[in-house]
Amino acid sequence: MKQTNISVFIPHNGCKNTCSFCNQRTISGHSEQITPDALYELLKEQQPHLEKTEKTAQIAFFGGSFTAIDKEYMCSLLKVASDFVKEYPAQFCGIRCSTRPDCIDDEVLTILKSYGMTAIELGAQSMSDEVLCANRRGHTAEDVRKAAKLIKSYGFELGLQMMTGLYKDTPDRCVYTAEEFIKLSPDTVRIYPTVILKGTELDELREKGTYKTFSFDETVDLCAELLKTFDKAGIPVIRMGLHASDDVEKNMTGGVYHPALREIAESRLYLEKMLAVTENGGKYVFYTDKSNISKIIGQGGYNRNILQGKNITFKIKEEKGTKLRAERIN
Repeated sequence: MKQTNISVFIPHNGCKNTCSFCNQRTISGHSEQITPDALYELLKEQQPHLEKTEKTAQIAFFGGSFTAIDKEYMCSLLKVASDFVKEYPAQFCGIRCSTRPDCIDDEVLTILKSYGMTAIELGAQSMSDEVLCANRRGHTAEDVRKAAKLIKSYGFELGLQMMTGLYKDTPDRCVYTAEEFIKLSPDTVRIYPTVILKGTELDELREKGTYKTFSFDETVDLCAELLKTFDKAGIPVIRMGLHASDDVEKNMTGGVYHPALREIAESRLYLEKMLAVTENGGKYVFYTDKSNISKIIGQGGYNRNILQGKNITFKIKEEKGTKLRAERIN
């Protein structure tokens, strides 16, 4: 049975400060606070759809710092979510939320546990204190470590979110963040390349010329390296890049945003593998599962063009369950 999320956005609620990159209304596409009644209607509407499509869903509170909002309001939303998980366990398999590392303590985790919360994601963004400070995050890398360990001690699934290309960031610092994440043994990771939005401090820094984020190619290469790093550690990356959004596309002034960013990054990894199993020049057959064909070719034929530049040509044959197998032909 397939699993999905029903995302419930809590726009900017609970945040104690405004980070350099933040424009939650644009990122989420939502500005109004959801009520318990509206949440009830949303889940009631989704239940038969999930049943018909044979899907299960986690009810996911995203967008703001969920554990920092007014506790009475937070509990009113959790009560609705918890009731649906209990009444329709075949359709609603759990509850998850995202929050800040400095908004986690024993009291709030006890509350979340009592309502059946299953997963908590921390918006860590970076494990470099210089990057965190420069982007006005209001917490330290040590806050991330403490919160992550506390979440796991309560038995919750731990998710960690990182951003690449922030002000004062470098590729090496992003790799360091990934390595520090791995030490915390998260169950999942999300990677968000920075998108510069109108009305943010990053946009002001960009206009002044004091901030230049990573290029598209730098970001793709970095994301490919991060995917490889987390895969080697057995940690799934469940999201790469912001969800497709007209608001983001209309309001972005820089940074990296592409609806197919993950596939492009994975394609770079296939290019690396193909170069490793081919010689300089020659004809090859690459055997792979049908789902990998576009990644082998590359967006706009990128991988094919790179190999052709090395006098390597290839054709592809489907082989179910195979990632990549090369055979040289005369």
